[in-house]
Amino acid sequence: MTEIRVDLLIIGAGSGGLSVAAAAAQLGASVVLLEGHEMGGDCLNWGCVPSKALIASGKAAFSQGHSKHFGISDVMPNVDYSAAKAHVASVISQIAPVDSQERFEGLGVRVIREFGRFVSAKVVEAGAYRITARRVVIATGSRPFIPPVPGLREVPWLTNETLFDLEEKPKHLLIIGGGPIGMEMAQAHIRLGCKVTVIEGQKALGRDDPEMASFVLAQLRKEGVEIAEDALASRIKGLAGTIVVETEDGRHFSGSHLLIAVGRQANVERLDLHTAGIETTGTGIAVDADLRTSNRRVYAIGDVAGGAQFTHVAGYHASVIIRSTMFGLPAKARTDHIPYATYTDPELAQIGLTEAQARKTYRNKVSVVRFEIRHNDRLITERNAKGLVKAMVVNGRPVGVSIAGPQAGELINLWALVIANKLKMSSVAAMVSPYPTVGEINKRVAGAYFSPQLFGSSTIKRVVGLIQRWLP
Repeated sequence: MTEIRVDLLIIGAGSGGLSVAAAAAQLGASVVLLEGHEMGGDCLNWGCVPSKALIASGKAAFSQGHSKHFGISDVMPNVDYSAAKAHVASVISQIAPVDSQERFEGLGVRVIREFGRFVSAKVVEAGAYRITARRVVIATGSRPFIPPVPGLREVPWLTNETLFDLEEKPKHLLIIGGGPIGMEMAQAHIRLGCKVTVIEGQKALGRDDPEMASFVLAQLRKEGVEIAEDALASRIKGLAGTIVVETEDGRHFSGSHLLIAVGRQANVERLDLHTAGIETTGTGIAVDADLRTSNRRVYAIGDVAGGAQFTHVAGYHASVIIRSTMFGLPAKARTDHIPYATYTDPELAQIGLTEAQARKTYRNKVSVVRFEIRHNDRLITERNAKGLVKAMVVNGRPVGVSIAGPQAGELINLWALVIANKLKMSSVAAMVSPYPTVGEINKRVAGAYFSPQLFGSSTIKRVVGLIQRWLP
C-alpha cells in the first residue's frame, strides 16, 4: 500500500470539494482529492446542469406554440426527445473540462479515482493508497432518497441520476414529489409533449411562500400538469409502461414511467466515520458553525453537512473553510444570506425569511413591501409581466425577499448582496438601473417601501410647503 502525507485531503470532487482543492493548491498547500465516481459530482452530471439544459429545450418548444402575441403564428413543435437529451449531453460535455481530473492535476492537485474510508482519526484509505493528512474535508454530497413505499422495488423507476439517460419520450410521466426537482421536470416534460402527473404527499412547493408557490403552480396546471396534493403514496405496482401509484386516500394514478423526487440523503455510508470519531445526525454529518466535525481535524461541507442542499452552498462552505484550513483564521458559516431558486417558468426565488417567518419572528416590527411585476415595462414588451416581489423589512433592512416571476433567480442576486452586507433599503433606492430592464423591479421595490413615508406623510408635505414659500 502506498503511503501519502499531505496538508489537505478532500473526499469528493463535487462543487465544494473542487472549490477547496483549486484554492488550496493555488495557495501552495499539498492536496489530494479522492473521487470514486464522476468528477463534477451531482451538479454537473445529474443535477443543476442537465436539468437546466432540459428546461431550456422545453422552453424552446413552448415558445413555438405561444408566439401569436408577437405577430408570429403559433405552430405545433416537432419534439425529438432523443435529440433534446443529446443537447443535455452536449451541455455537460462543454462544462466538464472545468471539473476534469486533467485540469486539477494541472493546478497541482493529486487526484485519486477511488472512494475513501477512515481507518483512524487522521488516516484514510483509498484503493491502494493510505493517506495521512493534517486536515480532511468531506465533500461527498448526497443522492436521491428512495422512500420505502411498498412495491417500489418491484417496478422500474427513475431518479435525477437516471432520467437524463432516458432517450425514449415518456408517454405519461408520474412524479412522486412536488418539490423543486419534481416541478422543474414536470414542466420540462409537459412542454416536450409528455403527459405528466405530480403526486405530492403534502403541498407542492411547500417550503416556499404559499402565495408565491400558488402563482407558479397555477401556470403549471394551465400548461396541463396534473398536480395531486395531500396524496401520500402507499403502494406502487405494475410493469414497465403501466405503473400504478396508489395513495393513502384511495386515489390511483397510472403512467408509463415513474420519477422519484422526494428529497436527498447524505453520502456517508462508505466513509466509516465512527472509526474517526465523527458524529452524524439524521440529515448528514454533524458540524459546528465553522463546519468542523466532532473530529477537529475533519471538516464537512455541502450536502453532506446536513444543511441546505444547493451547489452554491457547497461553494460558499468551501470559501469558509479555506480561511481556517489555509490561514488558521476563524471563520463561521452563515445561513441568513443564502438564496435559492426554482427554475420553473415562472421562476421562484427566496432569500432570508418568508412573510410568515418574518411576522412570527418580528411581529409588528416587520413591514412587508409588495411590488407587482406587471408594472415592469421591459417585461410588458415581452408579454411576460406577471408575478410578485415581497420584501420583509425591519428597521430599514430587508430580512427576507420572495420573488415569483420571470428571471426571479436573477433578480434575487441583488438582494443576496444587500442581505450579505447588511445594507439598508436606502442603498437599493440609491441605485440607478438602465431603462428598460427587468432589474428595475428591485429598485421599484425599494421605492414602494419609501413611498408611504414620503408621499403619505402630512408632516413632510407641510415642510415642503414652507420651503416652497421661502425658495427664490
